[in-house]
Amino acid sequence: MELLKNIVFDFGGVLIDWNPVYLYEKVFDSEEKMNYFLENVCTSEWNLQQDEGRPLDEATRLLKEKHPEFSDEIEMYYGRWTEMLGGIIEENVKLIKPLKQKYKVYGLTNWSSETIPHAKERYVFFKDLDGIVVSGEEKLVKPDYKIYQILLDRFNIKAEESLFIDDNALNIKAAEEMNFRVVHVSGDLNLEGWLKNKGIMP
Repeated sequence: MELLKNIVFDFGGVLIDWNPVYLYEKVFDSEEKMNYFLENVCTSEWNLQQDEGRPLDEATRLLKEKHPEFSDEIEMYYGRWTEMLGGIIEENVKLIKPLKQKYKVYGLTNWSSETIPHAKERYVFFKDLDGIVVSGEEKLVKPDYKIYQILLDRFNIKAEESLFIDDNALNIKAAEEMNFRVVHVSGDLNLEGWLKNKGIMP
């Protein structure tokens, strides 16, 4: 097996606690109404199109035309987007500096190019990363193989020498198919414990 040289983190669900519920639980007067809105109007599939590069203004306008009865709530999605940020996932973020003593540490994220600056401004761990690839800037989203290849080419690294960490099973599968080593952050997985068990962290 190739020597491990690089650690690649996803952001949302791994390093950053982002969830539209944090905003909309303040907006709707019942969980049922909020869930309907997030499952049928401002869906994760719709949000992913912005992660793929669609401008926020255009996305908002098109959705308001489709669902005029939710015009105000749709406007809030990006108008009050920072309220969806719950903070960092401390137990994982604290691993970055120790890992940097031995490895290069990168980010590969599905994120809008228009909202990522808010996260960069808010969370100091970004300055510790050796580089990041943001889907909205590349007009590609995981699990498209091409975005993983951009990461490899841009930073001149090899998949077999890199560990990819994500909370999305499809993204993990794609990385594995490209020969990355992988860890799926799900359920009650303790990432620090996993890394220590594999001898990646002391």
